[in-house]
Amino acid sequence: MPTKRLSVVVTRRLPEAVETRLSELFNVTLREDDAPMTRAQLAAAMADCDVLVPTITDNIDAGLIAQAGEGLKLIANYGAGVDHIDVETARRRGILVSNTPGVMTDDTADMVMGLMLAVMRRMQEGLRVMQAGEWDGWAPTAFLGTRLGGKRLGILGMGRIGQAVAKRANAFGMQIHYHNRRRLRPETEDSLEATYWESIDQMVARMDVISVNCPHTPSTFHLLNARRLKLMKPSAVIVNTSRGEVIDESALTRMIKAKELAGAGLDVYQHGIRGNPELVNLPNVAMTPHMGSSTLEGRLEMGEKVLLNIKTFADGHRPPDQVLPSML
Repeated sequence: MPTKRLSVVVTRRLPEAVETRLSELFNVTLREDDAPMTRAQLAAAMADCDVLVPTITDNIDAGLIAQAGEGLKLIANYGAGVDHIDVETARRRGILVSNTPGVMTDDTADMVMGLMLAVMRRMQEGLRVMQAGEWDGWAPTAFLGTRLGGKRLGILGMGRIGQAVAKRANAFGMQIHYHNRRRLRPETEDSLEATYWESIDQMVARMDVISVNCPHTPSTFHLLNARRLKLMKPSAVIVNTSRGEVIDESALTRMIKAKELAGAGLDVYQHGIRGNPELVNLPNVAMTPHMGSSTLEGRLEMGEKVLLNIKTFADGHRPPDQVLPSML
C-alpha cells in the first residue's frame, strides 16, 4: 500500500523551485499572494495539516499551538531564527520544530560589512545627494568618513555569523573583539585573531564598531540598553543584522540625534517592520528592510533544508535540524 502523503501548509510564497519540489513530494497548500497569514488563517492551517512551514512573520505562540489539530507533528521553519515559535509548548504537544541553520551565514556577514561601509564611508549620504541631483562636484572636505582598517570591532554573539563577520573584518584590517555566552576554543580565537571579553560593559566602552550577531532570547532583550549604549564612544557605530529587540531602539535614536553615537546600520527593528520614524531621515543611519539573508542562493538553500527536514520526518526519522528548548 502506498504511504499517505503528508499534508503541508506553507505560510508565505517561496522560490518557485522550492514550491515545485514541495508539490512533487507532499500534498502542499501554497499561498496565492505573498501577504502574511492572519492569526485566524494560521489557526485554520494548523488545525488541518501534518506539517506547517512558517517564516519569521508568523507568531506561532502557545495560543495557536493549543488550537493545533492532532495531525500537526512538525513545524518546519523556513529560516534559522525560531524566536517567533514557542518551542517548549510545541514540544509538550508532541510537535517537532526544525529550522534552516547555516545557509545564511555568509549572506548575513556580507550584509554586516556592507552596512558598516555604508555608515562609516557615508555612502547613504552620497546616494541621496546623487539621487536628488544636488552634487556640485568633488571637494577635498566633502563626505569625509572613516576607514575600517585599524578600527576595533566588537562582536556580540560569536556563532556562525559572528565568526564569518570576524573573518571579513580581518581582511579589512580591523581588530577583532567579542563577547559570547561561551568563550571560543583557543585555536578558534587564534585563527580569528579575536580577543574575548567576559564583560560586555568593558568591551563596548572600547570599541569603534559594535556588530550585533546574537539571537533574541529573554536574556538578550535590550542587551544594548540605554545604560550600556551610554558607555560607548561618541565616535562609535552600531550595526545590527540579528534581531531588533536586542537594542533599545528609542535610546539609540536619542543618542544618535544628540551626537552621542556616530551612526548605525540597521537591517532589523524592535517593532517588526516599523523602525523608529525619527531614524529614517538621519544622514548617519543606513536602514535596510531585513535583507541580511536575501540572496537567491540563500533562499534556495533554505528551501532545500526545509525539504530535507520534512522528507526525513516523513520517512520516520527526526529532522536533522530539529530545534530543542535546551538549544535556545
